[in-house]
Amino acid sequence: MRTPRPALPATALFLAACGSSGGDLHPAVHPPAAPAGVVATPGADSITVDWTPVPGAERYTVYFARWPGVAREHADAVAVAAPPFVDGGLRPGRARHYVVTASNAAGEGPASAEVHATPGERIAPPWADRAPARVLVHAHDPQRSEAENGAALRAAIARLQPGDRLEVEPGRYSFTGRFGIHVEGRADAPVAIVARPGAPVVWTRPNAAQNAVDVDFARHLVLRGIEITGGDTALKLHDCADFWLDGCHVHHCAGVAIAANSAHTSRLFLTGNDVHDTTGSGEGMYLGANHGQYVMQHSVIAYNHVWNCGGSQGDGIEVKQGSFANRIVGNEVHDTNYPCILVYGTAGREPNVIERNVCYRSNDNVLQVQGEAIVRNNALFGGAVGFASHDHQGQTRALVFVHNTILTEGRGANLASWGGREGMVFANNVVYSARGDAVRFTAGSAGVAFAGNVVLGSVSGISAPVARGTGLADFAGASFDGIARDVLPSEASPLLGAGDAAYAAPEDLLGLARRAPFDAGCRER
Repeated sequence: MRTPRPALPATALFLAACGSSGGDLHPAVHPPAAPAGVVATPGADSITVDWTPVPGAERYTVYFARWPGVAREHADAVAVAAPPFVDGGLRPGRARHYVVTASNAAGEGPASAEVHATPGERIAPPWADRAPARVLVHAHDPQRSEAENGAALRAAIARLQPGDRLEVEPGRYSFTGRFGIHVEGRADAPVAIVARPGAPVVWTRPNAAQNAVDVDFARHLVLRGIEITGGDTALKLHDCADFWLDGCHVHHCAGVAIAANSAHTSRLFLTGNDVHDTTGSGEGMYLGANHGQYVMQHSVIAYNHVWNCGGSQGDGIEVKQGSFANRIVGNEVHDTNYPCILVYGTAGREPNVIERNVCYRSNDNVLQVQGEAIVRNNALFGGAVGFASHDHQGQTRALVFVHNTILTEGRGANLASWGGREGMVFANNVVYSARGDAVRFTAGSAGVAFAGNVVLGSVSGISAPVARGTGLADFAGASFDGIARDVLPSEASPLLGAGDAAYAAPEDLLGLARRAPFDAGCRER
C-alpha cells in the first residue's frame, strides 16, 4: 500500500508562510534535499537500496514500481528510519524501480534519481537496456467505446518505427476484428509497447471467433505489463524472433493462453507473466508444433506463474518435439489437467534445460520429459506421477535428471524406455511416495547412472544401492499434496550429505551455491 505523505504540523505551516521573518529564535524549516548516491544491489531474491544520509532528515520513504518512471502518487511505498532498505521475498528475474525521498517536520523533499535492479540471474534479452529514440504516449479516451479505443491503438502500433517506445494509458481496448501486430525493431533500436503505471491496460476480444492478439511478425519487440484476455488463443506468436513478453497477464480465453506453434521461432523471452484459466485444449503455453513441424529454439521461459489450465488437455507449459536449446527456469506451475511442464526431445540437437521450477497438483504427471535435456533442481508435488519419461514422438535418450525433489502420494518417478539408452543419469534426487513406488524402471536400467538418491517407497528395475528416507519430517515443512512446499532438509535429515559429488549441480533451487558434502534433492542446507 502507498504510504500517505505526512501532514505538515501547524508550526511548520506558519513558519513556511512567514519564511525567515519569525526572528532568530524561530528559523525557517525546509524539507530535506533529495537523497544522493542511491544504488540498488540485487540478491538472489531481494534488492538492497542504499543512499547517503541527508542532513536534517528524520525519516525516508522508498517508492517502488515494476516499471520505469516511478511516480510517487501511483507507486507503492515503505517508510524507513535510515538507509539501507532491503526489499525481500522478490521473484527472481523481475526488475524493480525505486526513488527515495527524505522528510522532516517541514514535509517531504524531492525524489532522488531513479534506480533499478533485478534479483537473480539475468533472463532478459541482450538488447533489453537500449534507450528508446522516441517515447510516445497513447491516450485512452473514456468518451469512446472499447472498440473505438482498440481501433485507435491498433493504428498507433502500426505506425511504430525502430527505437520507438509506446506507452499505453490504462483502460480497456477491445478488438472486434483480427488484431495482427507487425513490428520490426533492431538490436540497437528495439520497439517497446508497455503499459503506463496505474490501472490495468486490458486488450480483449469479446468472443472466441478469433485470437485476441496475433503477433504476425516481430523482431526486437517488447510487450510489457499488458493484460490480454478473451478470444480463442489469447496471444498467438507467428514469425517471431527476439521477442520479449514480460510481466503480462494472460488469462480467461477459449483456447490456449500463449501459443507459438504456427512458424519457427527463436530467441523468445517469456518472463514474469501470469497465465491462467484456459479452456479448449487448454495449454497455458504451447511452444512448437507436433512432430517438429515448427520448433522453438534458444529461448527463455522464466519466472512465470501458470495455473488453472483446463480443457481437454491443459498442460501448463508444453515444449514440442524438435525444439532445442531452450531454458525453462524458475516457473511456478500448478493446478493443471495434463502435466505442469511437458518437454519432448530435441531430435539430436542441443539439449533443453529445465531447472528450478516448482510444480504441483496436476491431474496427470507433474513433470514429463522425453529426453535430450538437463533436468535439475525442480520441486514436484502431488499428481498421479511425480516425474514421467518415455518415448513420445521420439526416443528417450541423453536425459540427465539430478537434484530434484519429488513428493507424491502416487508413483514418484516412472522411467520407461530408459534401459540401454545412451546418456541416462538419475542422481542426487529425493523421491518420496506416500503409498506407491518411489522409482520404477519399467524396461530395465541397463547403462543408467544411478547414484546419490534418497527414496521413500519401493524401487524396481534397478539393483543399485539407494538411501532410505523416513518421512515428511526429513524436510523443514513440506507435504505430499504441495500445500506445504519448503523442502529444505531438516537438521537430522537423511538427505544431508547423501548426494554423489560426481553428479552435483553447482546451485540449488534458489540459485544458492552447493558445497561438499552435497545434499540430495533440490535444496542445499
